[in-house]
Amino acid sequence: MKVSVDRDRCCGAGQCVLTAPEVFDQGDDDGVVVLLDALPAPDRHASVREAAAVCPAGAITVTDAPDT
Repeated sequence: MKVSVDRDRCCGAGQCVLTAPEVFDQGDDDGVVVLLDALPAPDRHASVREAAAVCPAGAITVTDAPDT
């Protein structure tokens, strides 16, 4: 799995941080998403997919990547 974020689309709702705090954070100044782990471990995939699904701005993209 590969995760990317569009910081320009982010509205700072923080749902991603609540859902997957190991992968997402928010900037102190503006509350915009900060990606902590673009290639999360398999045990975090479900929470990352949920975070992408609940993002009100659609700022999180999840793509399947082959395991390396």
